[in-house]
Amino acid sequence: MTPFILALAAGAVIGLALGALGGGGSVLAVPALIYLLGFGPVEATTASLAVVTVTSAAALAAHARDGQVRWRTGLLFAAAGLGPAVLGGALAARIPAAVLTGGFAVVAALAAGSLLRTAPPAAAAPSGPGRAAAAGAGLGAVTGFLGVGGGFLAVPALVGVVGVRMRAATATSLLVITVNSLAALATRAGTVPGLDWGVVAPFAGAAVLGAWDGKRLAARASAAGLQRAFALVLLAVAAFMLLDAAL
Repeated sequence: MTPFILALAAGAVIGLALGALGGGGSVLAVPALIYLLGFGPVEATTASLAVVTVTSAAALAAHARDGQVRWRTGLLFAAAGLGPAVLGGALAARIPAAVLTGGFAVVAALAAGSLLRTAPPAAAAPSGPGRAAAAGAGLGAVTGFLGVGGGFLAVPALVGVVGVRMRAATATSLLVITVNSLAALATRAGTVPGLDWGVVAPFAGAAVLGAWDGKRLAARASAAGLQRAFALVLLAVAAFMLLDAAL
């Protein structure tokens, strides 16, 4: 199977997961790029940022039409993460591949744990600007360093730290992810030579199209069942990547 066809297939599956689950699906982009398409860890996390930026921006536009995005809150939260996202993007190119792979595996396991949690995060009273800025900075660092959107981290932070309601938090997290991913991608683009955009572009395009089908799937299938199945896949991927990093 050619890399182009593999990119389309992998992107469609990841988009399907994103559309059906509303977050967490982009975590599969990095292992797919490494183990299916032959990218190195640095190249894969950079390419993943492009995929995350495109898919998050497309989903953000849909949520904005529904009036669910809290623009001021999201931009302030994203502003706190811009510096760490840029720094994380620059630092990733200087980290040994095994460390980058192991760190990503840990984040994949955390994403699986988030999906396995049945109860949504409880809304809290808005916290002080210090805690909100710290949460935004932490998310930006994870996005820049590992090339993941971090919706599984952004949504609980917006609900539990900033006090945004769950539905609005899901929509607003897409704004945060888009800004952070774009900043990290701009930092990395000039430091990662030879990135195969002929593979990355169809991967991202298929992910956007797959997300639309994922929304329809979510309306027909059990949300809890979908989350459990995807979480188990993520745990298996995390275990495989940890083993690969150790060897």
